[in-house]
Amino acid sequence: MSESNGRAAEGGPRRERHRGAVTLRRAAITSSTADQRLLDSRQRSDWKTRDAWRALRILSEFVEGFDTLSDLPPAVSVFGSARSLPDSPECRMAEALGGELARAGYAVITGGGPGVMEAANRGASDAGGLSVGLGIELPFEQGINDWVDLAIDFRYFFARKTMFVKYAQAFVVLPGGFGTMDELFEALTLVQTGKVTRFPVVLMGTRYWGGLIEWLRDTMAAEGKIGPVDLELICLTDDVNDAVRHIVEAEAMLSAEQEAVREEAVARTAADQRVAADEGGRD
Repeated sequence: MSESNGRAAEGGPRRERHRGAVTLRRAAITSSTADQRLLDSRQRSDWKTRDAWRALRILSEFVEGFDTLSDLPPAVSVFGSARSLPDSPECRMAEALGGELARAGYAVITGGGPGVMEAANRGASDAGGLSVGLGIELPFEQGINDWVDLAIDFRYFFARKTMFVKYAQAFVVLPGGFGTMDELFEALTLVQTGKVTRFPVVLMGTRYWGGLIEWLRDTMAAEGKIGPVDLELICLTDDVNDAVRHIVEAEAMLSAEQEAVREEAVARTAADQRVAADEGGRD
């Protein structure tokens, strides 16, 4: 749910939130979110009726997301802090990244908010690329930034997170907070467990992420909680061109592997047909 502060016709302040297709103003604005109402276990007396109906709302979010995003060109999801200032190093990096991704033929998907997200959307839009924003209902937030060309507002985090992965060829993660970390480790878990294949994960900002990488290597990997090969799932860089090159090369490698598999299948089918023909001739 996004919230904006505009001016009412009479000149006074106007608070406004968007909850999917619903717009709330003034006293109609509630303090809770759909996710909170779904997950809060303190008020469960009506779960048999309300949660069953919520399942239809959840389904509608998936249908809306699938229908809206299914025609996207190849895309990259970019994550980072909503709190970063426009002149911060990470915002400048995100804007440059959005531009380079657009010039490489990728749409740029963000959470649609301010800070790093807005910078990446702006870079993509200025470079002539498609700029996508997947917003989320929060009690304090934000609204879709002005550089988004295609926007969807979600009620549920898990539906939104599915869209970030399903319609992206890679993740690029810039400095951010809990939400950014959530997306980062979700992506790493999906790649590690084989739920997605050849999915580049790029961390941008060596000073910001360096301590995390050291901990993953010196603590988590050293104690056998992850394997040494798992550290290779992450590309750490400060260079926008290196990040885009890593993504392009990973996509090319995957395409080559898929083509090799197809060629092998065709060759195997042809060989089977020749064997069948030979056996039929002998009969």
